[in-house]
Amino acid sequence: MNSLDINQIKQYLPHRYPLLLVDRVLNWESGKSINAIKNVTINEEFFNGHFPNKPVMPGVMTIEALAQTSALLAFLTMGQKPDENAVVYFLGIDNARFKRPVEPGDQLHMHVEILRHSRGIWKFQARATVDDQLAVEAELMCTMRSVADSPAAE
Repeated sequence: MNSLDINQIKQYLPHRYPLLLVDRVLNWESGKSINAIKNVTINEEFFNGHFPNKPVMPGVMTIEALAQTSALLAFLTMGQKPDENAVVYFLGIDNARFKRPVEPGDQLHMHVEILRHSRGIWKFQARATVDDQLAVEAELMCTMRSVADSPAAE
């Protein structure tokens, strides 16, 4: 069983506090799937405003956690670590469904499977659960580009 701790994860993802949203990879299988966790704490920056009286992790942040997990799977499958010029871009988010709020103290279990990879485009089926209850699911599409190739670099 392959696993990664936070220091190993940081070798594959450029994200850092407060946007690194994967704490541990429990297991992964190249070309197939990955299981990871995010420990949700009240110290998360977004809880200051979402919502002060009833803290709830924004849905967009749960999607981002799944996207980071997907990017990890892609890099692990390719057998390469990104360099400082690599950027992963969203191409699409389809069939996103939010089924349960994610709150401080929850442990978000993320499961991502590769649906397909063709011509630099990756498509994933992603799910996040809390206490075995579905919190969010979506199909995610992304591509990897060099910073020099990105429109912002022009």
